[in-house]
Amino acid sequence: MILQAEINIGLLGHVDHGKTSLTQALSGKWVDTYSEEVKRGISIRIGYVDIDVYKCTKCKQYISKEECDCGGKTKHVRKISILDAPGHETLMATAISASNILDGAMLVIAANEKCPQPQTKEHLMILQALDIKNLIVIQNKIDLVTREEAIKNHDEIKLFLKEFGVTDATIIPMSANHGVNISALLENIEKLIPTPKRDEKAQLRMYVTRSFDVNKPGSKIKSLKGGVVGGSVIQGTIKEGDEIEIHPGLSWTDSKDKIRIKPVKTKVTTLITGGKQVKKVGPGGLIAVCTEIDPALTKGDGLSGNLIGAPGKLPDTAKQIDIKYQLFDKTDYTNHKPRKGEILVINIGTTTTVGIVSDSKGDVVKVNLKRGICADLNSKVALSKRVGQRWRLAGHGNIIKSS
Repeated sequence: MILQAEINIGLLGHVDHGKTSLTQALSGKWVDTYSEEVKRGISIRIGYVDIDVYKCTKCKQYISKEECDCGGKTKHVRKISILDAPGHETLMATAISASNILDGAMLVIAANEKCPQPQTKEHLMILQALDIKNLIVIQNKIDLVTREEAIKNHDEIKLFLKEFGVTDATIIPMSANHGVNISALLENIEKLIPTPKRDEKAQLRMYVTRSFDVNKPGSKIKSLKGGVVGGSVIQGTIKEGDEIEIHPGLSWTDSKDKIRIKPVKTKVTTLITGGKQVKKVGPGGLIAVCTEIDPALTKGDGLSGNLIGAPGKLPDTAKQIDIKYQLFDKTDYTNHKPRKGEILVINIGTTTTVGIVSDSKGDVVKVNLKRGICADLNSKVALSKRVGQRWRLAGHGNIIKSS
């Protein structure tokens, strides 16, 4: 069986519309494991889980388990990674970060609420801004409404999608809590979200979404393991024993109150995907890279947002970037062009940073970054601005210059 997932599929939608419940229905795993997430009942960080897709040779159903209820033999079709992005409006930055490593997406819309809800709109805008065309729409919670209400909600969803120029999206009615239409969803994933062609010979690029210290408290020094970084390879490959470099790497404030940045060079000791150790990984799916880094640096997502590449092959860390941007149309506030001195939240890859606008001309804005970033030219960027007491997604663009 293939150990590495071939694609990443994002699960997006308004808060409490059933994204995490759907992930559980597909995989049997609950991805909200952080104590604060359990307490608040929402996803805060990106949750992810690998799923094996099978097809029964007897009843022809697609399932996510090796044994079919009809008793027929199953054939393994593909392994996929599901990323559960937060839906709450104050946590949009995490959702944007998740969108940068997706090959396709599922937009979850609850049948028992009027469509669209605020984050339903914003998540669809993110997917369009990042040019993610492989989209499946899930009308969840149909068990909570009557047939007539479900049809009315279905019409609202179609009208909402049409307003955004999406006229051919597949809409699947489901009840994640009761496992209704799971087979139909898996079948449509196979039809509508193909595995893209990967360039394994390209220079290595891996987005870091999480980092860990896997050592248990009280471990002896001799038995300590190096830090682990998790994420997705976008291009190229990583092999066990490879030397890698992490940018921007470490940052600290010196005695003169100046921020210092130092890239991290290390060796890959072990590669893990799908809970299994492998010798080599390429693009697609989510992987864990075990390294020789001091685990104190990786604990608590200390290296989240970094970029991994071969030594000497990554762009220099930038403190100033020029962005060619486009603003989103907003109806609930005036979405003006960025102004000199304005503070913006900027998402690039899996990095979230804050910048101050130093110049703005036409559709290009120059931003001085509080935290340096590592990104190739033409990388996609999401821009958020402060509206009242919260940050709102305002636009998107591409990096055209960095220094």
